[in-house]
Amino acid sequence: MFDEVWRKFSGLGQFSRTRIDESLDNVLIREVPMCEFTVPGAQNTRVLVVGATSRIGRIVVRKLMLRGYNVKALVRKADQDVIDMLPRSVEIVIGDVGESSTLNAAVEGCNKIIYCATARSTITGDLNRVDYQGVYNVSKAFQDYNNKLAQLRAGKSSKSKLLLAKFKSEESLNGWEVRQGTYFQDVIAAKYDGGMDAKFEFTETGNAVFSGYVFTRGGYVELSKKLSLPLGSTLDRYDGLLLSVGGNGRSFVLILEAGPTADTAESKTYFARMSTKVGFCRARIPFSSFRPVKPDDPPLDPFLVHTLTIRFEPRRQRPVEGPAGSKQDLRSFKLIIEYIKALPTGEETDFILVSCTGSGIEPNRREQVLKAKKAGEDSLRRSGLGYTIVRPGPLQEEPGGQRALIFDQGNRISQGISCADVADICVKALHDSTARNKSFDVCYEYMAEQGKELYELVAHLPDKANNYLTPALSVLEKNT
Repeated sequence: MFDEVWRKFSGLGQFSRTRIDESLDNVLIREVPMCEFTVPGAQNTRVLVVGATSRIGRIVVRKLMLRGYNVKALVRKADQDVIDMLPRSVEIVIGDVGESSTLNAAVEGCNKIIYCATARSTITGDLNRVDYQGVYNVSKAFQDYNNKLAQLRAGKSSKSKLLLAKFKSEESLNGWEVRQGTYFQDVIAAKYDGGMDAKFEFTETGNAVFSGYVFTRGGYVELSKKLSLPLGSTLDRYDGLLLSVGGNGRSFVLILEAGPTADTAESKTYFARMSTKVGFCRARIPFSSFRPVKPDDPPLDPFLVHTLTIRFEPRRQRPVEGPAGSKQDLRSFKLIIEYIKALPTGEETDFILVSCTGSGIEPNRREQVLKAKKAGEDSLRRSGLGYTIVRPGPLQEEPGGQRALIFDQGNRISQGISCADVADICVKALHDSTARNKSFDVCYEYMAEQGKELYELVAHLPDKANNYLTPALSVLEKNT
């Protein structure tokens, strides 16, 4: 259907010829149509489509071209079948997502990436090469390209994370101070004092570990340091904090001290809670989630932040899986800190990844497919790029825009969706600020079985006259 639509529209307007550089034997430049359906700003945006010949990718390419985007298509080989499959206006680049050395030409000059590639088999090697390593390689190549541009401008890429602390040696612990305190007055605290202690050390296994216990009623221990930012860097250019941590699954309080300002000579204190898992995990804490300790203080201004503190307090701790769970266990903690970084800010997404929910995949194959997909998603989140991860239900070959769509998080949907609707979501997410740093599931509207109504289904009609994506994603959690 899209092939027929494209043939009808491709004759509209005039064709402009692009120069073919014979020295680039891995790049094929083709005729570019001037289409009357161009959207504002599209001509200044070049999008790399990875997996351009996949079920979703070839529709994405056509939708982009009809809207006037400059499009690159990454393919493993440009044989006649591939050339016939893609629109005449696409720039074809030969490369392999599994070979990072072949991706430099693909990302060059691109502003955004839509990754639609998926392994053609469920062999573990193929899944890891395309769905995990491929995502990592393409995102890294895109990151390196933007860093190179920033270096030419003697600046720093807006798509790069800012390293605040990295613990790889004994010397990297310098400047961090361990403190103890209590929420009660000393005379009251002494009556219920059960003791508390904490230490921050670099172990023989090469880990920086903040550990200890708090038996004192109302007591807490914390790890604190004054931040020293690189010259020319300020946190107001960043969206939040990213911590790579491990341990026994306790929750902590992150505290930022900011100020003083022109209005007051005192610093103001802001806090946000950070949950961890047993083992290693990466915690994202947006600056917008920090709340002032004093309710009358203004919202946090990242530009003024000068001190970071990680606090452990026994209250509000929840039992975790395993032998831990007693009251005594919940008053002890262990936090392995790998690094602390600041995430770059931005209004739009840089990298759109088409993943899957796992529904519709044979049970004996689902586990290895989801494992590779999840690894690819995690590598994209760690990159620092603004991302959108779309997890569609089982793909169907039918026209798009015909049925209402359900957007959700939590792996609760089970119905299918057309390839055309998934492609439309990817294209709309390019400039939608609500899509940045979000992962979500999507499928067709359906009626839940009786007795299984887990949540209210909110359907959104894919109307071409309005952007259904903004209201659909605005209610979903960011930084999932």
